[in-house]
Amino acid sequence: MQQFVATLLSGLTLGAVYAAFALALCLIWRSTRVVNFAQAPMAMLTTYIALTLIDHGANWWVAFVVALVCGFVIGAAVERVLIRPVEGKSELNAVILTLGLFIVLHAVAGIVFGSNFRAFPAVFGVSGVKADGHSIPITGFGIFTIVAVAILLVLLVLLFQKTGIGLKMRATAFSPEAARLLGVRVGRMLTLGWALAAVAGALAGILIAGRGPVSPGYMDSVIVYGFVAAVLGGLDSPLGSVVGGLILGLALSFVSGYHWLGGAGMVPIAALVILIAVLLLKPGGLFSHVAARRV
Repeated sequence: MQQFVATLLSGLTLGAVYAAFALALCLIWRSTRVVNFAQAPMAMLTTYIALTLIDHGANWWVAFVVALVCGFVIGAAVERVLIRPVEGKSELNAVILTLGLFIVLHAVAGIVFGSNFRAFPAVFGVSGVKADGHSIPITGFGIFTIVAVAILLVLLVLLFQKTGIGLKMRATAFSPEAARLLGVRVGRMLTLGWALAAVAGALAGILIAGRGPVSPGYMDSVIVYGFVAAVLGGLDSPLGSVVGGLILGLALSFVSGYHWLGGAGMVPIAALVILIAVLLLKPGGLFSHVAARRV
């Protein structure tokens, strides 16, 4: 029973990390209909910025906020400099550009920050939480991870469903020309979408860094699992991205924690099986709500 609870809580915190990254992918998809494969190294770059500030004596929370702000700036710059020139052309061009950016940011990080593994401090510690004399197998940083992702989800839902800006971003993604005719500044909405997605990615990067050592490639596997989580829940649904991340995190945690399910070596295969099952049974994701077109 103790192992089950520990595996469950570990899966929830891992799933929250995947959910944060899936939310970043979901944000760009909802606002621009592009999948950003450079999301991981962009988040890695903001994490290294925060780590550099901490190493120079900055407060952890100050570094955390600076990382999110840097994520916003980097996301906006990427859209303006790289994505804007190919706007209106094939969406594959933008995807290929993000793959190229993935390689470039890896190389730059290796040159500037080095390739050695470095520890990222976890502000709430990494020991189990104690309550009424009993030890609960979840860390303070794990609780912070779950709460941070929940807050991010609420903010995104409010943005897209309760604000005019969110409506303009959705209109820009689905029909840029119609949005322009209605007076929407499409360019600004695209930039804002990329910037907000980069903020979500920066949050995911710090949440992952608090779980282990940091290196230029520490988030490479996360983009795979985050993408699976986004597809599982539905690339167009923020709530689906979170639910997909939690489901994936729990599934992979149990596969890794129980040898009769395959152990840690079966984690990538389990993720692939989940992805294939979703694509075969419900290609739009669990929370897809695409209505059938009437002829």
